[in-house]
Amino acid sequence: MELTDLTAISPLDGRYAARLAALRPIFSEWGTMRRRVQVELAWFVALSDAGLDEFKPLSTQARAHLAGLLRDFSLADGLAIKQIEKTTNHDVKAVEYWLRSKFAGQPELERAAEFVHFACTSEDINNTSHALQLKAGRAEVLLPALDAVIVRLRELARQHAAVPMLSRTHGQSASPTTVGKELANVAVRLANARERIADVRLLGKMNGAVGNYNAHLTACPGHDWEAFARRVVETPELAPEGDPAQPFGLGLTFQPYSTQIEPHDYMAELFDATARAGSICIDLARDLWGYISLGYFRQKLKPGEIGSSTMPHKVNPIDFENAEGNLGLANALLRHLSEKLPISRWQRDLTDSTVLRNMGVALGHAVLAYQSLLTGLSKLELNPAALAADLDAAWEVLAEPIQTVMRRYGVAGAYEKLKEVTRGQAVTRQALHALIRELPIPEAERQRLLELTPASYLGRAVELAREVQNPSTGA
Repeated sequence: MELTDLTAISPLDGRYAARLAALRPIFSEWGTMRRRVQVELAWFVALSDAGLDEFKPLSTQARAHLAGLLRDFSLADGLAIKQIEKTTNHDVKAVEYWLRSKFAGQPELERAAEFVHFACTSEDINNTSHALQLKAGRAEVLLPALDAVIVRLRELARQHAAVPMLSRTHGQSASPTTVGKELANVAVRLANARERIADVRLLGKMNGAVGNYNAHLTACPGHDWEAFARRVVETPELAPEGDPAQPFGLGLTFQPYSTQIEPHDYMAELFDATARAGSICIDLARDLWGYISLGYFRQKLKPGEIGSSTMPHKVNPIDFENAEGNLGLANALLRHLSEKLPISRWQRDLTDSTVLRNMGVALGHAVLAYQSLLTGLSKLELNPAALAADLDAAWEVLAEPIQTVMRRYGVAGAYEKLKEVTRGQAVTRQALHALIRELPIPEAERQRLLELTPASYLGRAVELAREVQNPSTGA
């Protein structure tokens, strides 16, 4: 059966393929191949500049040819590597052989061909390639998608900063808040989670088969291989149209201690941080689903859209439901990655290999969820009448400020008095005002309590909602 959007096993490459197009060149197998080519070239060019008698600095022409191999790396190049892999049965070795084939007709490069993959183990190439994929995926797709949600939440928080809303703690009526303040709470939580994701240093190691530069020092005993590897890993990446005379670096953080594999602790930290953001988003999706159910929000209608195949009136909160479902999938995968990847038997086993191929799947579900949240947030329309009606039916929430004022002025048993007249009972404005008029408190305080309503008992909710900031910019 031909592979199409309809026949794909994963909905990420089927139903949702268009929405995740930005992830495909990063986390596909083609994307992994391209990063392997980048790492092999960075190591090869750096070796030419290392002062080895056997490998003189490459000419500008040769460097330009190598830069072009990466810049112009195509689907056909990826397929050529796959064809080589049919013989080698080794994906990294296939990249090495493909690179060597691209030296044909370039005498300078042909003479230096043995320095491709020189003293490297496959994991020197793989771990840095994975870090480069995560670097691009985080900066180009994941964080921008999360930022869009945070920015929209902040906008809604400010827009609805002064709209009173009944709180519910344990599902019961509680001290009022505002719609904006509740959205601001989530915006701040997500902004903090976003910074944890952004702050994780992406590490790379290039130290040979078991992390000790064994082959390197045997071949070139006098060379400072650790300093050399650090330079390759930490030198910034060459821009696609950059000057090929510049170093071909990776722009990562050097990992000096490892076995054959980079320990993957930073990956666990990154995936855990992403899962924490996902948990906050699940909390948001469920709360908004509930507020829609209560009638606090309506959803903007889309011509031709159907909510139910049999109930014509329905407008279902499907964006928040889709977000919750995808976040559950994302977090399950992210947590498996974070738990499994730091564990490897002795100096290396292969259990991480197939798992790492699913990094894009985990992040794809997260990005899909952020997109659904953003769509859902853009459809929300406030229903002030429903909010006001709930508040007007919950005068019992003023028991808290009344008894607190009573306590200030030494009225004995303040809490117990309010508990007696409010707990488990329908409380009316008239009943509370009758109680207030009998209180032994200063007249000015009595008048202040009589003027208080559930809709005006908001503390600093309005100010807090208006003060919420955007991620990164602080604006």
